[in-house]
Amino acid sequence: MTIDFKGRVAIVTGAGGGLGKQHALALAARGAKVVVNDLGADVHGDGGSVSAAQAVVDEIRQNGGEAIVNGASVTDFEAVKAMVQQTMETWGRVDILVNNAGILRDKSFAKMEIADFRLVMEVHLMGAVHCTKAVWPIMQAQSYGRVMLTSSSSGLYGNFGQANYGAAKMALAGLMQTLSIEGEKHNIRVNCLAPTAATRMTEGLMSPEVLNALQPQAVVPAMLVMVSEEAPNRTILCAGAGSFEVAHITLTQGLHLGVTADTAERLAAALAQVKDPAGQVAPMSGSAQGSHEIAMANEAMAAVRH
Repeated sequence: MTIDFKGRVAIVTGAGGGLGKQHALALAARGAKVVVNDLGADVHGDGGSVSAAQAVVDEIRQNGGEAIVNGASVTDFEAVKAMVQQTMETWGRVDILVNNAGILRDKSFAKMEIADFRLVMEVHLMGAVHCTKAVWPIMQAQSYGRVMLTSSSSGLYGNFGQANYGAAKMALAGLMQTLSIEGEKHNIRVNCLAPTAATRMTEGLMSPEVLNALQPQAVVPAMLVMVSEEAPNRTILCAGAGSFEVAHITLTQGLHLGVTADTAERLAAALAQVKDPAGQVAPMSGSAQGSHEIAMANEAMAAVRH
């Protein structure tokens, strides 16, 4: 099976460098028409210029592909809607959205300014919301869409000094959970990529040997799979250094303790059993937790009656 994107139109945000650039180049190389979006800010979100994005467009065109540049900030919903309108006027459809734009404002939580927390949330979370909201009705109308959100191990598992970044990245996994359910009947599939790659955002954080192994190009195959015709739905695909894994948000089998005056004490004593990962599941919707809890309660009551 060859993955190709002939006839497809893709928007890639934060595509002026790093992972976004590699995503845009790879999609174009496989036949997609690509909107290369980048505000042109630095890694902290300051400044702005479309020169880097234009260079990516030029490279795509030099290799025989089709691409246009866009400098909208993903934090500006009106600018994002204008970008999508530009795409529709140019090519008449939007099939793929790769939400990749991001910044860092790393500090320990004690030292972090609220403004830095808020801005990171605005770029990563609301930026993805703006872009996805703008393309959603188009994808619904054409009964086809592939949306990729960029999460991170910092959100899934935590990382010192990245409370803002981690909160935003975990929120994107939550956004995916619901959008994948709502989009399914319209053939819109929504997935998350959790990449480990050497980009401007990791400079100075890792050794040269590690950075060399973590080339952005090694992450691109995961993106190509998640926005392809045969893409999965509701998958958190992790990728780095040519290795690939899937992360799950799971629910343990747990334990029914009832509601008594000493339930808290009994829960504290039984917490290891409640946390036991044996038999854990990845629920298909949030209602699964309540259904599981009620089922355990009913089993306990039935046991008492008999």
